[in-house]
Amino acid sequence: MKQRFLGLILFPHELDASWAELMAASGLNTIGIHPPGGEKAGRNLAEMLNETMQTTVFKESIKAFSKAGISVEYKMHAMDWMLPRQEYDAHPDWFRMDEFGQRNPDFNLCPSNEDALKRLEKGAEDLARHLPSPDTHRYFFWIDDVRDKYCRCEKCRYLTPSDQALIMYNHILRGVRRADPEATHCYLAYQDSIEAPMAVKPEDGLFLEYAPIERCSGYAMNDVSCSKNREQASHIDGLLNVFGTETAQVLEYWLDNSRFYNWKRPYGELPFYKAVMRLDVEFYKSKGFTHFTSFACGLGSDYAQHYGIPPIETYGRILNGK
Repeated sequence: MKQRFLGLILFPHELDASWAELMAASGLNTIGIHPPGGEKAGRNLAEMLNETMQTTVFKESIKAFSKAGISVEYKMHAMDWMLPRQEYDAHPDWFRMDEFGQRNPDFNLCPSNEDALKRLEKGAEDLARHLPSPDTHRYFFWIDDVRDKYCRCEKCRYLTPSDQALIMYNHILRGVRRADPEATHCYLAYQDSIEAPMAVKPEDGLFLEYAPIERCSGYAMNDVSCSKNREQASHIDGLLNVFGTETAQVLEYWLDNSRFYNWKRPYGELPFYKAVMRLDVEFYKSKGFTHFTSFACGLGSDYAQHYGIPPIETYGRILNGK
């Protein structure tokens, strides 16, 4: 039987060694380390690489995860790092054409430009050397965390946002495999890319990561009375037809305290909808998903001081069918 990946995703500054014991006791086996996204994603990734990862607390946490048998993965919006915006001055054609017909270095790139894609591959290779995944060989270097920021040039305008995203992920995978020949990489179905790609096919080694960020957390994903969830769930079958079910992973928000408070501190108590999560897991399993993770950001040591230990054990029991 193949390993099921069951995990959590945390901010790097919220890590400490106590998470390893709690996760192991909860039947979880992967930890995703996630510098915050948004428009400052590149800056936050650089801060993690250059500062947070050098601290004693971070290094001791990684050791504790290893000792507990929990695989460490890194998950972040990394386009700004893999293709620095400063390249615009010398290579404006590498970047997307916006709705005004101007080349714009703000987000993503022009996926019809071969030189831009080669530079993206090089950036992905370099990042994989900084953030290896020796246990699972799974990588999660996501494109930019924005909506409606895709290329509208003459060559790209007929490609859907999902097709443009898949071109980028195919090339990110190529770059990562230069650093790790066993690597696989996700296609993040999220925001504009949650629809199934139509014209572009995934290269061998790309797997689906389904992340319905626009869902309503108080209703189950298959609750027909919720139009948001109905729309988000409507794309699952098409995505699985493209990517298959064996390696597909759900990235959920059941424990994402930062999202519940609109990513603004101070965060309050986590509104954990246990019954909804049970229904969601049953629904996802009926579609063929076996790998699950959830953001658990905003649940660091300061949370425990105010509200007690977050419901990680309950989360783990549900994922393990208990």
